[in-house]
Amino acid sequence: MNRMIPLSLGLVASLVLLAGPARAVEGTLTLYTSQPNTDAQQSVDAFMKAYPDVTVTFVRDGTTKIMAKLEAELAAGVTPADVLLIADSVTMEGLKARDLLLSHPDADISAYAEGVHDSGKTWFGTKLITTGIMYNTAATMIPASWEDLLKDEAKGQVAMPSPLTSGAALIHTATLVGNLDAGWGYYEALAAHGAQAAGGNGGILTQVAGGEKLYGMVVDFLPIREKAKGAPVEFVFPEEGVSAISEPVAILASTQNPDAAKAFVDFLISKEGQELALSQGYLPAHPDVAVPEGFPDRSTIKVMPFDAAKALAEAEANTARFAEIFGQ
Repeated sequence: MNRMIPLSLGLVASLVLLAGPARAVEGTLTLYTSQPNTDAQQSVDAFMKAYPDVTVTFVRDGTTKIMAKLEAELAAGVTPADVLLIADSVTMEGLKARDLLLSHPDADISAYAEGVHDSGKTWFGTKLITTGIMYNTAATMIPASWEDLLKDEAKGQVAMPSPLTSGAALIHTATLVGNLDAGWGYYEALAAHGAQAAGGNGGILTQVAGGEKLYGMVVDFLPIREKAKGAPVEFVFPEEGVSAISEPVAILASTQNPDAAKAFVDFLISKEGQELALSQGYLPAHPDVAVPEGFPDRSTIKVMPFDAAKALAEAEANTARFAEIFGQ
């Protein structure tokens, strides 16, 4: 899912302006991230332009594998990781509950909506990656609501990622169950209607773009990006609202360079850092930063409420319930 989007000269210049007051921050920093390699490299390069006395290296893999590596290192008593930038806040809440994250009380989050960041300032959302409905343009029924996936035209034609394999799907499931009137009854109706759940978001894109299925639940940027390349797909932000993951960043309590780690967090959540997320094709979490091409006006995107701590406590029960409904 790499997006080879060059940084504009104006953006680079604005990022370099941050370097003035930051020269006192120095040393090395190790980032563990689930960002695509190109995005991770761009993030690190932009930060080092703003903070030239800090050298950042990164280790990149999927969130599940990155967390397995980190957990093994923590069990051994030492990890080189200073900063963690991964897909979901539920994982961050798990680390917070074990006192493994360092609070950053001076972080400026005044511009952000409540819930984007941890109220205790241990993790901070960097993007809004929502899950809505994509459909193949051959479909006769154009969905506008989550309920539309239960219409006769969608019978046996709906695909979705499984929360057993996708962190975004787990958050999406918890969000819909917590916000739709039917709760788990909605998923029971989908299963009875022939909906299929398996794998991650990339597989859903492939199925719907290829016409194997007409409808899918999927993260926003995949179909929006593929539509721009000519794929026969459209993306809908349902009227009830969408779920969202925030690709949060956090500082590990064991960091050997807390000043540089805090500077990295400050950079990502600053308006300049959010412009970087925009240049990479993501919907920035900062409300004053524009949206990428192909996205609707930010004011029209309704994000459903989500409680990361509650989702963490219920994660095992939710995956078990989902598996029971879909026979996984």
